[in-house]
Amino acid sequence: MSQLLDHSATSWRGQSLSHQDSVVDLLDPSLRVLAAFGFAFVLVLSQVFLPLITGLGVALLVAMLARLDLRRTFKRMLAMDLFMICLIFLLPFTTPGTPIWQGFGLSASWQGLEHGLMIALKANGVMLMLLALVGTLSPVVLAQSLAKLKVPEKLVHLMLFTLRYLDVINQEYARMRLAMRARAFVMGCNCHTWRTIGYLIGMLLIHSLERSERIFNAMKCRGYQGKLYLHHEMQWQRRDRLFVGLALFSLTILIGMNFIWK
Repeated sequence: MSQLLDHSATSWRGQSLSHQDSVVDLLDPSLRVLAAFGFAFVLVLSQVFLPLITGLGVALLVAMLARLDLRRTFKRMLAMDLFMICLIFLLPFTTPGTPIWQGFGLSASWQGLEHGLMIALKANGVMLMLLALVGTLSPVVLAQSLAKLKVPEKLVHLMLFTLRYLDVINQEYARMRLAMRARAFVMGCNCHTWRTIGYLIGMLLIHSLERSERIFNAMKCRGYQGKLYLHHEMQWQRRDRLFVGLALFSLTILIGMNFIWK
């Protein structure tokens, strides 16, 4: 499957990286979006470690079924977990409760440590599930799915244009940086550098605005009237009904764990 959202954090060209088709790719995209957000909703509201650990295990299983690229997935998870590590370290010192360490006028609490670990488990579980179910959708298919779920059309159009022209803006930035290097500009911590960066950002915004006007005029010449027609359609199959049953069963188990082990 080409042009996957799994790579949209880098550039549009990055979305052409290979992805092996899996059983997850055969499911209805709208169901995948609903399942991902339902899982995130339940996991975020969980306040017990057992459902959080179970949810992370379910997300890992779905990621394996989706055949995510382990290296790219690990790099994305690591970028988030570096922030989670800082959070786990700082929360015990800012949350009142039973102290686990005291010294130098500071006190770390068990409650803060538990809170930080819960946040880390929630973030990893939700992130992994989104990468597995939503990150392997193409932008057009995701837009079609959101439209079927009655998401406002303007938001769908904004998402499509943003994904499409992120790399165009990045190429414009690369050309301007190349021009700066050709004029012997070297980054430094001084007023000249900050002034130059300000000029760079300003010119990038101006060029982006000019390009958007040219694109809009070109679209009007081709009959654009404020509506995009998306033609991706999928019919529910037996596997989709099975997926709905498994998703509801898993979410029910996670919700039940919160009441049983509360």
